[in-house]
Amino acid sequence: MGRLPDGRAAFIPFALHGELVRVRTVEEKRGHVRAELLEVLEPAPCRTMPRCPHYTVCGGCHYQHLDYPAQLVAKTGILGEQLRRIGGLADIPIQPAVASPLPWNYRNHVQFHLTPEGRLGFQRAGSERVVPILECHLPEETINQIWPQIELEPLPGVERVSLRAGADGELLLVLESSDPQPVEFSVEELPVSAVHIGPGGTLVLAGSDALLMDVLGRSFRVSAASFFQVNTFQAEAMVRHVLQVVGTGPLDTVLDVYCGVGLFSAFLAPRAKRLVGIEVSATAGEDFADNLDEYENVELYEAEAEAVLGTMNFQPELILVDPPRSGLGQATLDGLLAQQAPRLIYISCDPATLARDARRLTAGGYRLVQVTPFDLFPQTYHIESISVWQR
Repeated sequence: MGRLPDGRAAFIPFALHGELVRVRTVEEKRGHVRAELLEVLEPAPCRTMPRCPHYTVCGGCHYQHLDYPAQLVAKTGILGEQLRRIGGLADIPIQPAVASPLPWNYRNHVQFHLTPEGRLGFQRAGSERVVPILECHLPEETINQIWPQIELEPLPGVERVSLRAGADGELLLVLESSDPQPVEFSVEELPVSAVHIGPGGTLVLAGSDALLMDVLGRSFRVSAASFFQVNTFQAEAMVRHVLQVVGTGPLDTVLDVYCGVGLFSAFLAPRAKRLVGIEVSATAGEDFADNLDEYENVELYEAEAEAVLGTMNFQPELILVDPPRSGLGQATLDGLLAQQAPRLIYISCDPATLARDARRLTAGGYRLVQVTPFDLFPQTYHIESISVWQR
């Protein structure tokens, strides 16, 4: 974002602060203008050459023109600005961003869309139109070795095609469809498992319906329909951070809301007298039960968080929340505040919804102790963070 001589904000995608650029205005409002970048006349020192030929057309990446250290600075600034502007916080205890060990080829899960001809691609920036691609520099190498070999006829009802990579190079191909009838698809010549996910559930087409993911020496079963962090290296960094924040002493009762397949619960359960997980996804709940089967002190509620929180009659010592991008709903937040937990750890994948919820947490008696950005998504504007709250 820049400023015009009249003070209006100018939003120019792919232009950097301090650059002299030539643009074409595409929208003009009273308080701002939006423009298309035509030429960079004087580049910023942090500008770099994008690696991908599809950059600016494909909507998957946003920061390839910005060198990686500058990406971390930008994301830290965005997180702090959102907490100030939306969250109403001052003197924010924001920590340095935790960089991804791999700024490229880090994704263990990639979702493709299909062109009308059945080619794999990604949606065009700002559009639902699918752009066929020849290369992508974000997936792990095991995925990049396979996806160009996938040839599909147009498949009616198939909305997405995903590839997930697990430990030891395992691969899982997922066809997501709105059609209850399974698609006819063969993977005989590909070293992958394959499943079809439709209104009727998950159907195994070849191999297994799940992968094993290794985090800090522990294996997690992750089913085709279950969520798992796309950057395994950073998932490990986040677990280490949570354990450091919690400390080394024993814990009484831990409440893990949106617990998923048990990524954090598995490392907290050995230290807790009691651990209670809440997860609405049935497949993730099954994975959670499998991944924490060894612990007798663990309970799981498969339901909406707000429905469970209203029935609890105990006070947790620690609450961990890892909500979707939409953040915490009002009913869920009310239920969490009613628990009166001394400490709360909030894992967020969207600074705006975190900031909105931060205002509510502050009004409910919590104080922000620290917030740390984790770069799970290099080359994009997405920002993960872990914030620690006390009352």
